[in-house]
Amino acid sequence: MFEEKLKQYARLVVEVGVNIQKDQYLMIRTPLEGVYFARELAKCAYEVGAKRVYTEYSDEQMSKITYTYASEDALSEYPSWLAQGLTELAEKNAAFISISAGDPDLLKGVATSKIATAQKAAGEALATFRKYMSHSHVPWCVVSIPTPTWSQKLFPNVSKEESEKLLWDKIFEATRIDEKDPVRAWKDHVDNLERKCTFLNEKRLKKLHYTGPGTDLWVELPQDHLWEGGGETSTKGIYFVANMPTEEIFTLPSKYGVNGKLSSTKPFSYGGNLIDDFVLLFEKGKVVDCMAKEGEELLKKLLQTDEGASYLGEVALVPHSSPVSETGMIFFNTLFDENASCHFAFGNSYPTTLKGGTTMTDEELEKHGANISMIHEDFMVGGPKLSVEGFTVDNESIFLIKDGEWAF
Repeated sequence: MFEEKLKQYARLVVEVGVNIQKDQYLMIRTPLEGVYFARELAKCAYEVGAKRVYTEYSDEQMSKITYTYASEDALSEYPSWLAQGLTELAEKNAAFISISAGDPDLLKGVATSKIATAQKAAGEALATFRKYMSHSHVPWCVVSIPTPTWSQKLFPNVSKEESEKLLWDKIFEATRIDEKDPVRAWKDHVDNLERKCTFLNEKRLKKLHYTGPGTDLWVELPQDHLWEGGGETSTKGIYFVANMPTEEIFTLPSKYGVNGKLSSTKPFSYGGNLIDDFVLLFEKGKVVDCMAKEGEELLKKLLQTDEGASYLGEVALVPHSSPVSETGMIFFNTLFDENASCHFAFGNSYPTTLKGGTTMTDEELEKHGANISMIHEDFMVGGPKLSVEGFTVDNESIFLIKDGEWAF
């Protein structure tokens, strides 16, 4: 039974997630613990016509050793050959699957300055590659699998084997693998999200008002913003679904048009550490003050990554009753937690959420209200008491989220 579900999951990621085309290259980026799933993905990709499948493995224990013993100066370097290789694959219209899984507490106790330095170095080195991704020049998909450390954090009172089995059950539930026909279930789900985007794009909202426990925030939207959700089409015409699971519809805020107070509702996993129970104060788009019960120093370092890091690049709506939320879990993994909750992102805006954005320069994007940054980090603000009210250019009021649920 498990083996069959695993094959269905792999096929869903290959055929729907990145939608591999005949003679297309595929890069799979995975932790060592995911080698068995990477092999299943590769097999599926070749079966549907992939030309060549490449893999890049990461070892979180080696990462911890590096952060612990390497100097901060050494961490300011990023291997140019790796960045160049990813860029060259993107230029060949390769597809990219990233398996996001690992220990949320991996780097607990490591100096935050080291983490910030390494993250900044990666951001700078991978700027061109990440632009290919954010502009949807290539199809990409982020998925997850259980790892021993992650599973044990979520299910600490059972054996390692049982904890991984329990987490697999939650992942299959959240990604609709338990449905009779997962591919059909995904098509229906994506169609529903796209209908909501069409409705909001026709309404032409000019601002949003977020209210909830600890939150009273006004968010202006650029005149030419676009709502996206479900799947999207690459600039080469390949339809793909960037996240599995995905429950969100999203757009970009106007860079200088965010004002008020915003409180987080779930832990935010960043750089192998958790940032939790934090409050942000915004003035003219910028975070001017922040407080966190856990990880405050790391949060402040994140906001100092570059000029755009202290501004928002994404606003996303998710119903509290999404399948991810219905699992009843806090996953300590952004891929899942952001799809259980309305969220924002610090940093870079997706050019696809602005009319004509994928053909604009960075300067043109900023002129139209987008934020430019080397980071894009999602954090969660949704819950059963959050409401989001939209206002059109004609001052018509529409509730998008009411007490945590879709209201349109």
